[in-house]
Amino acid sequence: MGFLSNTGKKIVFWNYSRTSWQWDVLCVLILVFIFLTPKSWFENTEFRQRKTVVLSAEVFGGHADRTAIEQRAREVDGRPESQVTAVRERRDGTGKLIGYEVDIR
Repeated sequence: MGFLSNTGKKIVFWNYSRTSWQWDVLCVLILVFIFLTPKSWFENTEFRQRKTVVLSAEVFGGHADRTAIEQRAREVDGRPESQVTAVRERRDGTGKLIGYEVDIR
């Protein structure tokens, strides 16, 4: 058991000298992990699928209900089955409504 624990400690704390074969093996294992790990392991699919659509208030004639905004956002996105998670009004410096930000998934 002492041999395994000593070897484990050396690997975890990288306690091998640079000229040893153990150093070379550890470096090769790290390179194998870097180059052969599937890209999908590091992708955040939740973030990648979310999208924000900005719609002009002029499209709705100044007054629009949430249903109309959601429908237009789905049309712009091209996915009628998408789910709207949030609708925010965008206003300019004077407080005039200029558009809507719609988060869809």
